[in-house]
Amino acid sequence: MDGTIFAVSSGAPPAAIAVLRVSGPAAFEAAAALAGPLPPPRRASVRRLRDPEDGAALDQALVLAFPGPDSATGEDVVELHLHGGRAVIAAVEAALARRPGLRMAEPGEFTRRALAAGRIDLAEAEGLGDLLMAETETQRRAALAAVEGAVSRQIGAWNARLLALAARVEAALDFSDEQDIGDDAGTARALAAEAAALGREIADALANPPVERLRDGIRVVLAGAPNAGKSTLLNALVERDAAIVSPIAGTTRDRIEAGVVRDGIAYVLTDTAGLAGETDDPIERIGVSRAREAMAAADIVLLLDETHPPAGVRSIALHPRSDQPGRTDVPEDRLAVSAVTGAGLAALWQAIAEAARGLLPQLDRLTLNQRQRVHVAAAEQALAAAAQESDLLLVAEHLRRARGSLDRVTGASDTEAMLDALFGRFCIGK
Repeated sequence: MDGTIFAVSSGAPPAAIAVLRVSGPAAFEAAAALAGPLPPPRRASVRRLRDPEDGAALDQALVLAFPGPDSATGEDVVELHLHGGRAVIAAVEAALARRPGLRMAEPGEFTRRALAAGRIDLAEAEGLGDLLMAETETQRRAALAAVEGAVSRQIGAWNARLLALAARVEAALDFSDEQDIGDDAGTARALAAEAAALGREIADALANPPVERLRDGIRVVLAGAPNAGKSTLLNALVERDAAIVSPIAGTTRDRIEAGVVRDGIAYVLTDTAGLAGETDDPIERIGVSRAREAMAAADIVLLLDETHPPAGVRSIALHPRSDQPGRTDVPEDRLAVSAVTGAGLAALWQAIAEAARGLLPQLDRLTLNQRQRVHVAAAEQALAAAAQESDLLLVAEHLRRARGSLDRVTGASDTEAMLDALFGRFCIGK
């Protein structure tokens, strides 16, 4: 992370405006070489940009200067708001690249510098990465909460309680010679009770599903016998021809997946081969096997006939093709739907949403990603161990382990390899 970096941080050109950011110790000098004297900090001014080598005009742009450390990256930062044509951007970038000590930014390098400068922590950086890739409303809301510090504040509150608890343990150890055995045991019990209470609070937060569920989507599998109407229903649910529909039994031989977003929630719907009985067709046998694998991995199974779902998987029993003659009588425990007329589809989507509700993280509670959950779970386990201890030295060690685990959530102690993996998924201008 040496030198001064630059990159376009707005959308891909061509566009109306392109925001080119320059960050580092030579940012002001480089910008002044193109724009002349810079405007006062945080005040936008129009400047004619010229190539320092030959004085050729490059563009007329808005220029803003942000002195460090009170800037996005903690360094001196300049923003050049250019006209967003590819040729304009290329010309300005080429002029900057010829300046000594300047180079094009790597993916995520602006955010990584902000992390190194303490402008954000690791949990906030992860939230920014999720926000950049958010495709649904629920993903956006969860990511924005992380960017605005919801995870960091909760981790900080837990760590503050841990530090207070650890201080009391250390005080009890320091003055143990002045206490009798009964007092020491009573102190250990009181500290253990507080450790257990904090552990239960953390365990309750871990009960909220991981934030990845919002990105990966709810897996909904359509299952039933050949010609039960699975492909037709899938097409109706996703409102496009994702699966081939034919009156010939066994048309669907493999799994067909189609994504759809409803009310801000991502779903992945899977059409499967018909669950035929014994068959001499080896391809059909493979299709049936894959259908059963999909059912076992599903979050929700839509049953189009008397097929039984795998144990522990939510299911919705349907009465498909309800518009056809002879199928007007609907069994009590089934939901009538018609992919042809659309009857019952709204009710089916409502039933799917209700079944999905318990599988998605509640956005009014703390939402953690899988990496964060690993470390928070380790802290909870350390607190559970502390709650079982009567030896204050061991209690202190368990509390130290818990604090270290929580520190890893916000990046107080993390490896370069993990940071490389995180920022590698960012775009260049971030």
